[in-house]
Amino acid sequence: MSESDSPAAAVASVASARAATAPIGASERLSTRIAFFIAGLAMAAWAPLVPYAKARTGVDEGTLGLLLLALGAGSLMTMPLTGAIAARYGCRRVILLASAVVCASLPLLAQFSTVPAMALSLFVFGAAIGTIDVAINIQAVIVEKASGRPLMSGFHGFFSVGGIAGAGLVSIMLWLQATPLVAALSVAVLLALLMLLGGRGLLRYGDDGHGGSMFVLPHGVVILIGALCFIVFLAEGAMLDWSALLLVSGRGVAPSVAGIGYAVFALAMTVGRFNGDRIVQRFGPRPVLALGGACAAAGFLLAALLPWAGTTLLGFALVGLGCSNIVPILFTAAGNQKAMPAGAAVSAISTLGYAGILAGPAGIGWIAKISSLPLAFLVLGAALVAVAASARIAAAKA
Repeated sequence: MSESDSPAAAVASVASARAATAPIGASERLSTRIAFFIAGLAMAAWAPLVPYAKARTGVDEGTLGLLLLALGAGSLMTMPLTGAIAARYGCRRVILLASAVVCASLPLLAQFSTVPAMALSLFVFGAAIGTIDVAINIQAVIVEKASGRPLMSGFHGFFSVGGIAGAGLVSIMLWLQATPLVAALSVAVLLALLMLLGGRGLLRYGDDGHGGSMFVLPHGVVILIGALCFIVFLAEGAMLDWSALLLVSGRGVAPSVAGIGYAVFALAMTVGRFNGDRIVQRFGPRPVLALGGACAAAGFLLAALLPWAGTTLLGFALVGLGCSNIVPILFTAAGNQKAMPAGAAVSAISTLGYAGILAGPAGIGWIAKISSLPLAFLVLGAALVAVAASARIAAAKA
């Protein structure tokens, strides 16, 4: 008798099916929002620390790009597996455990001064962030389907609120002369408190009871959706890892306040996402996706071509506004398509998307070393034009 035919496996399958049909209400929606906030807070808290990490390790832009590669590598290591793990152990366990790892690793990123130690810490941090990202989107797909109304943009809006809070909190603390370690420890404590607050409504299962537990190689429209996620995550990763450095090195902004670049981007993204569900419902996903890609492309061009801090910040705002509803539309499309189980599709497009974070920091760093950081931003603008051009096909399932 195979393991899948054992009585224990049968009982577990029945329990999972019963859990998957349990009512989903306000508690689950609230916990989903808190989980997205936690993910955004943790990611954005790293952005203002990047210039300090560069100075502490004494590396140039090219080496920093390779160092940041470890964050994307950690995410890509765990993302393909998270769908199956969440289906087996539930979104709740996966999200809480990964959040605990984030709390432990973030202060290390503000303390280590050697390249190997930073690389290892970034790998662990990225692995935890990647796990959270897939698990919360699996939960979001299930909750949105059960609620019977658009919720995805609003959920992702709380990720953006977390981004504002993380970048803003760390930047303010650094401006007040707190050390990077004190700032990182403060964020870790806040994350732990939020974990306690939001854990109750996290789902104790990780699929909708229709085969989402199996990892499946991406195929069909999922490949296109994943490719577009690659570009958008690359753009968002550029904001996270390079916006502060563009302001410091190219626009004369002090390192202590350079986190304002990511905060402006995140604020614009938040405004777009909290209005996104209503906008998508009124106009449809295709025009929102097309106009969003064009707006983000224009933002990168503006930030790259005009050498003033004010216009650079305006460009960052356009990138945030343009990108705000692209990823939610793509995740909804992945949840609705029929080529793959929803959970497996979310894992697949998250992995393909985060490949942008894996390739992006190194690619942008080398372009900046060979030519300039503004040129790297011009390349990102051209890629987002391709996203806008693909709207008709990609938005068909959303």
